[in-house]
Amino acid sequence: MDTRTPVLVVDDYKTMVRIIRNLLAQIGFEDIDDASDGEEALKRLETKKYGMIISDWNMEPMNGLELLKNIRASRNENAKVPFIMITAESKQSSVQAAKDAGVNNYIVKPFSADTLKTKIGSVLG
Repeated sequence: MDTRTPVLVVDDYKTMVRIIRNLLAQIGFEDIDDASDGEEALKRLETKKYGMIISDWNMEPMNGLELLKNIRASRNENAKVPFIMITAESKQSSVQAAKDAGVNNYIVKPFSADTLKTKIGSVLG
């Protein structure tokens, strides 16, 4: 796993952004940016190339699933960026909706640093 990979964390809850940033730093990632919703994330993707996106599902005005669909529909290099969805939603229909939209992995809250590391490892190899 290349910890030099730039990571974009998308979550409207600042405490969760801080937790994910700290967990990523513990794993060894240094290039970490954040956005408070899907719209802000899309703006960041216009100005910087990311190697992975970790996004919450429930945000306003653009949620994580809408963000994922938007990214996968883009006709540029962002369409293939590894995407990990984080949510409290564990219903099979929600997991399936994320898979259908092209998510690379899915984490249900609450989660540990080990869980995050395992999921990142499966996405980045």
